[in-house]
Amino acid sequence: MSLRMQLNRRRKLRANDPEGTRARILDAASDLFQSGGYHNTSVQDVKRTARVTSGAFHHHFESKKALGLAVIHERVGTALKEAWLEPLLAAPAVVDGVNNAIAGISGGLRAQGFVRGCPVNNLAVELTFSDSEFRAALQSVFAEWQQVIAHRLKIEGVPPLFTGVDPAILAGFVIAAYSGAMTRAKAEQSPAPLDSTMRLLTSLLRKIEPGKHTRIRGKGRAA
Repeated sequence: MSLRMQLNRRRKLRANDPEGTRARILDAASDLFQSGGYHNTSVQDVKRTARVTSGAFHHHFESKKALGLAVIHERVGTALKEAWLEPLLAAPAVVDGVNNAIAGISGGLRAQGFVRGCPVNNLAVELTFSDSEFRAALQSVFAEWQQVIAHRLKIEGVPPLFTGVDPAILAGFVIAAYSGAMTRAKAEQSPAPLDSTMRLLTSLLRKIEPGKHTRIRGKGRAA
């Protein structure tokens, strides 16, 4: 096979790569939504950034909204798993998981040199009030996040400072503290609010007597 024939074959294989094309569209849309917002991003912006035709775009997504929902489920949800859920599940204790997650995000922001904010928070602020489907999709992301933290708390017991607090409520508090810190970090264009929040959260979550667990009764309520 001649070199020209080999090059033509490779181009044809790249052109006939629907999974790769869909991934490029999702990657482009996710980046544009985070940098400029969902409403300020047009389908044309996505097609241009992903280098796809209108036909290729509409083969995978019937509308901008369908693309937005796919970004939440397949890109925002995945980013949350990598940044938060995996460190939580891998850590020996919740306090270590929270510390590792926030420290990793803070370090990444320092290396990056700018703060675009939390992908979940950004889209939640922009979309959840006006659209029930986006609200449901983002609620599911927050719910999984909360469930993972709460499950770990149920297993190891809530810290002494929070004795009697439902693990799910404490998990929600951790998420709210991080979300607020990330919003401040975006406003200040500095990861410093994340660092101070991490120090306080890890102090509050640390057990006074390692290995001594509170008992869990009923529907996840600590007693």
